[in-house]
Amino acid sequence: MADQWTRAVRRQLGFGRLLPLGGPRDGAWITEKAAESVLRHAARHVPGAHLGTLRLALADPDETHEPAVPPPPSALPPGPLRINADFTATLATGEPLPALASRLRTALAEAATERLGLTVTEVDLRVTGLLEEGDETDVRSDERQQTKEPEPEPTLEDDESRVAAAALTVPGVARLTGTLAGLGRAVHIEEHSGEATLPRRHVRVELEVHADRRALEVAREVREAASDALPDHPSVAVLITGVTV
Repeated sequence: MADQWTRAVRRQLGFGRLLPLGGPRDGAWITEKAAESVLRHAARHVPGAHLGTLRLALADPDETHEPAVPPPPSALPPGPLRINADFTATLATGEPLPALASRLRTALAEAATERLGLTVTEVDLRVTGLLEEGDETDVRSDERQQTKEPEPEPTLEDDESRVAAAALTVPGVARLTGTLAGLGRAVHIEEHSGEATLPRRHVRVELEVHADRRALEVAREVREAASDALPDHPSVAVLITGVTV
């Protein structure tokens, strides 16, 4: 069991922050690693720019909102986000660095907003190097060497199976995952109660989505399908742990 929890902690650290998708009423989050894969894919279509380190965080921790449903453990609250990224530029293009940075900034912001549903208000870029034309192949090769760690197949019980089956009917859902808890549970059901409300069941669904649909729209539809799958219509939060691009 100790080894299992150790692997779970290492796996969760590898997924980075849990970022809010949409607004406080959307009940959706995405791992930083999943978001990064989409942003890096978008950056590859910006000639002359080669993305280095990339991180996402709250733009202002004081400008956040209380989510409408219980969030996943350690998830960031809904609020505007900032992208921080380093990049190197290829000299052979002859394009001024400010113009290149502007194109890269636009590509990252549009991918975050239109393909995922992240509320990004700032994109901070830093030039960390200049490349000759022959160096570009080496950079692209390094980007392609990133590998995806295999995840355990999720285990399910009765109500969990109903939620899982409903989630898998939503267009854009690639598969269920079980990464956050580290115990292979793609659907997690527990009871929550507010200060003036009776206990109510809450469901968290972890999944991977296809890139051909906006991640936020998929999450919204999964929340509705998962709640409708059970007679007590529990509240639902969705955590996207991967995006196939």
